This record gives sequence, structure tokens and C-alpha cells, in this order.
Amino acid sequence: MSYEVTATRRRPQQFDDLVGQEFVAETLKNSIKSGKIAHAYLFSGPRGCGKTSTARILAKALNCQNGPTDNPCGTCSTCQEITKGTSLDVIEIDGASNTSVENIRQIKDEVLFPPSNAKYKIYIIDEVHMLSTSAFNALLKTIEEPPPYVIFIFATTELQKVPATIKSRCQQFNFRLVAIDKVKQCLAEAAAELGIQADDEALFWIARESTGSMRDAYTLFDQVVAFSDGHMTYDKIRDKLGLVGIDRLNTVFEACAQNNTEAVINLIDEFLQAGVSIEQLISNSADYLRSLLLIKNGVKKESLLGNSPERYSSVVLGAWNTIQIERALSIYLQLYRDIRYSLSPRYELELAFSRLCWIGNFVSNAEVKKAIDAAQNLLAGAPQPSAAAPLNNQAAPVNTAPVNAAPQPVLPKTEQALGINPIPNGLPKLSMLDKLIEEEANGGGGEPPDAGGENPNPFHDGGPLPPEQSVAAPEAEVSHPAELDERLKLHISQENVTDDGQVMPAMDIPLNADSYSMNPDAEDGDDGWSNMDAPPDDEYYPDEGELAEQAEESYENASSPAAVKAPAQLQDTFVTASGQTISIGQLRGQVTAALAITDGFAASNVEKTGLWVIEADTVKTTVESDYDLGLIEKKRDVISAEISNICGRQMHFNVTLKVQEAQKPAEKVEIPLQVKILVNAFKGTIVAGRM
Repeated sequence: MSYEVTATRRRPQQFDDLVGQEFVAETLKNSIKSGKIAHAYLFSGPRGCGKTSTARILAKALNCQNGPTDNPCGTCSTCQEITKGTSLDVIEIDGASNTSVENIRQIKDEVLFPPSNAKYKIYIIDEVHMLSTSAFNALLKTIEEPPPYVIFIFATTELQKVPATIKSRCQQFNFRLVAIDKVKQCLAEAAAELGIQADDEALFWIARESTGSMRDAYTLFDQVVAFSDGHMTYDKIRDKLGLVGIDRLNTVFEACAQNNTEAVINLIDEFLQAGVSIEQLISNSADYLRSLLLIKNGVKKESLLGNSPERYSSVVLGAWNTIQIERALSIYLQLYRDIRYSLSPRYELELAFSRLCWIGNFVSNAEVKKAIDAAQNLLAGAPQPSAAAPLNNQAAPVNTAPVNAAPQPVLPKTEQALGINPIPNGLPKLSMLDKLIEEEANGGGGEPPDAGGENPNPFHDGGPLPPEQSVAAPEAEVSHPAELDERLKLHISQENVTDDGQVMPAMDIPLNADSYSMNPDAEDGDDGWSNMDAPPDDEYYPDEGELAEQAEESYENASSPAAVKAPAQLQDTFVTASGQTISIGQLRGQVTAALAITDGFAASNVEKTGLWVIEADTVKTTVESDYDLGLIEKKRDVISAEISNICGRQMHFNVTLKVQEAQKPAEKVEIPLQVKILVNAFKGTIVAGRM
């Protein structure tokens, strides 16, 4: 008899032989016992987990001469033909090579004929997801209402590629990967059948490398048996297949934990010279770091670790914490993805191990935040927990310090009064903070007695408010808050009383030797006039001659029959609350100066106004644009209050938009005849010119 591979020799022949698929086996057995047999089944799952074997077992269970039965005999002619693949009534089709709609049409023609020898005609289509869209559409009606003697069994490794219309017409069974312990047990039974001595570590490595696939495990088992000479050991596997091994990994990772880059690079060179591939070294290193991470989290299960926990280096486990091992594992996972596009995979590997040498200094973001919070509490004077203080709100241990322990340092008097801990050694200590503590100890806000009239705290006063806080909000101005209501009132201080009993407002104006007021901000000295005399002429209004001409013209217009009514009497000068006679221009300047101190926005708006005119108790003026008019309307009450304070009586401020004179349309000029002739001759156009 010719040689038969282990995967074929040990193919399951009964439902009980299925490894790791107990749910599928029990469900199919119960459906056969109860006679509830579906017309279509869909088996999905990873490779090598028993989908096709289960389909053949189901076919034997339905067509067995003793059945349908959940336990086919395997000895009758029908079972023998199905096992050998020669049955005419059990047709296995490879979906990867029969993808066209013509193959499905052939199946549709064949289902019209009943089975020749068996009870059911069963179609097993492997890798059904490879069928084309038209082939799936052609198959829909057939699998939905097939003849009673036809059963379809589909198998696929990519369930997501199967259309939903096919899934809804089939009973679905999901196959799972086989556990490592069960794979190892099956390998031990296979070794016993062949009479081969196998170490548990070698079988465990084969089971782990199979990643849950029984077919992969049997294939790798046959490969190891070929060079083991009757005794299968892990050392032979490591040397023949170019593996690193747990001992070598312990050596190289201990060098990384000790920050010995030179030794690490030399070890990597030895591994590569011994025939270990770069991809294999990266894969083994990632597995090693994963096992370290599991051990750090308390996982001791050998099937997950790949080896017993005692075989991993205690030096590496003690040198790195969980966060650092997670970072190292992420480096190797990313390295495996990057080497396919790398200039030199060896350079990438050496760089990864070089980074691993300083991974002990890696600090995560969570640890940085924890350190910053601790430093913030320390500098703020909050009491710090001791080194043995419990976490997670546990009860604090009783202080068992000896009586003769070293005395604690005595805090300064001011710091003891405030309950603030001194700044620890190693941190900078600023003298300005000490003065701040002394100031707080003296009651806060003032100077200590021995300050010598100098503010010891350089940050005691933050300075003036920012502009956006010092200016009243527009809403507050409209709603007339209490501050604005006070400003609208006339505040004329009445402190000086004359001999005749009249009350004069108090004025505090600096004067020079000639009784002229002094302007401290003026570069040319005083302003040239006294606030006790009549102000000099300015250029705000025209001179007396022009005023006379305007008055005479106004009189003539008023006396004319066309005049409807006499114009309102205008005031050129008036007497302020302080008894001064000033012009309207000087009033405008005083209002602007006063608002510049209290409300800068209102002062800038006053500067945009035109000529001021006083009619009775109203100041009238104009502005150029609607935008300026809107701004002044918001500050109208503030400006009126300042005008009232200066005038000594209640005044109103009225602003209107300046009327623009309409431009006269340009007169149409006739183009000379000569120009017209030239334009027509040269086919030109008149662009510009003067007549």
C-alpha cells in the first residue's frame, strides 16, 4: 500500500471523530434522528477545521444502507464508495474551478434524474464563494425548491462573499478553530500510531504553529517526522526549521533589558548566520513579548503562553512593566508590516532591537499625567500620601514608626500657620513665593509691617482690566444700569459759598503765573487762555464778518414771502456750570476729553460727528454714514450725560445722517465730425479724451 499522509489517514469518518466541532456534530445527529433533514446546508469556517469531512459524513449518514442514521456503518458499499469518492450519487464539485453559469445549468439538468443506487443525490460544492454572480442567481430557484431526493451541501472559508439570498435558503453551521490542547492530543495519537517517540514540547510547538487547523497540524507533523529519526524533540525542530527558541529569546531580551546594545546586535547576527529568517525572528519575538504581557497580567495557562511560565526570564519580567512590554509588542507588530516595503529588512530588525534597549525609560501618557497631578498637589500644599499609603480608598495602615525615629523638619512660622508643606529638596525655591506666604500670613492683600513701604509680592496686582472688560456691554447701555443712571445725573460739587450766599462749584485747575490753565500733556506749555476769562477765537466757527454775512442772508431769507417760518435761533456761545462762556467748539473738545477717560468708544464716536448746533436744550449734529450713526446711537445717553455735566443743565444729543447732494448729470457732448470720420476709417473706438 502506498504512503498516505496523516491528514488523509486520520480524516474523521464519524460525527464523534470531529475534533472541536461538538455543536455541529450534535445538531446534525439530532436532525437525522428526528427525520428533519434540510434540503441545503452551508458550512463556513477557517481552513482545515473539518467542513468537507463533515459533508462526507453527512452524506454517508443519509445514504447508508442502514439509514438514514446518525452513526453510519462505514462498511456497506455506499459508505465505501463515498469514502473513496467514487459514488455516483454524491457529487463533489470544486467551486473555484466551476464558477460559470454553464456549470450550474448542468447541475439543474442533472437534478431532474433521481439517484441511481442511494436514497439521496447529494451535491457537495466546496469553496462556494468562488462562484460568479450569475452562477449564484442561476442556483437560487434550484436550492429553494429542489426535488425531494436532492440535498445541497456548501462549504466556504469566506462567508461574507456568499450572497444573502443563498444564505437565507440554507441551514448555516459555523466551524471553529481547534484548541491547542486537542490538537496536541491528536498529534500524540498520530505519533503513537506510527511508533514515533515525541516530546511534549515538540508536539506543543506543532500544535501552536498550526493556529487551530488540524490539517496544518498534520502536515507540519509529517514534515517533522521526516527528519526526526524516530524521536521528535524541540531541539531538532529548532535547528532544522531555523527557529529561535525560548532559551535564545531569553538571552537576547535580557541583553535588551540590561541596555547592552552591543551584545544584542551580536546575537542577532548569530541568529541570522545560523539560518533564522528575519520574518521568523520577528514572529518569535512578538510571541515572546505577548507571553511576557500575559504573565504580567497574571495569566499562567500554558496553552496561551506557549511554554511554562517558569521558562521565561525573570530578569526581563522584573526590568519592564506592563506598559513598556505593550509598547515593545506594538513595535514588533508594526515591524512585521513594514519590512515588506523596507530598503533593508535587517536594518529594520536591528533598529527595533536597539529601541528595545531603552524601552525601560519609556513613560506613557497616563504616567506623565499622574506625575503632573502629584507635582501639582505638592506645590499647592496638599498633604501627600506616604510611600506605603493604600490606594483605591482602602483603609490607611496604622503608623508604626519607632519612637526614636529621626525628627521631622520644623516648618517656618508662616508656613505652619498656613498649613503649607515646604518645597522638597531638588525643586527651585523662589524668594517671591516666600514673600507671598508672609503676606498671606499677615492677613493678605496688604504689606507686611517690615516691608518698608514696598510691595513684596511682584504678582500682587494683576494690573488694569483688559479693554473688553473695562467697556460696558451694549446691552447694559441700552438697559440703563445703575452706573449709567448715576452718570446721567448732574454731579456739580457745591463746596465754595460766596459772600452773597451763592454756591459756586469747586474747581481744581492748575494755573500758571498769568492765571492761565496748564496743560500737562502739551508740548508747547499752556494753552494760551484762562478759564476765568472769555475763550479766544478758534477756527471751529467762521469769524465775526462771516457770521454777520450769514445772519444778514438769513434775515433776508426769513423776510422773503417764500419763507414758511422763521428758523430756530442758534446759540454760538453759552455759559457752563462753572460760569465760563465758551464756544460750541470748546464744548465739543471738553466732551471728547471727558469721554476719553471714562468711555473711549464714545469719545471716538464724538470725533466722527460734524458741525455742532445748539437749539434750546438740544445739541444737534450729523454723521457721514449709517454705520457711524448706529455706533453713536448706542452711546447717545453717555454723551448726553457728559454734555449735561459740562453745561450745568439737562441737555439732549441728537444725531442725524448727513444728506448728500445729488450730483448733476454730465452734459452730453457732441463728438466732432472729424473724429467720427477717423473712427469709421480705422474701425476704432473712442476710449477717453477731452473736448
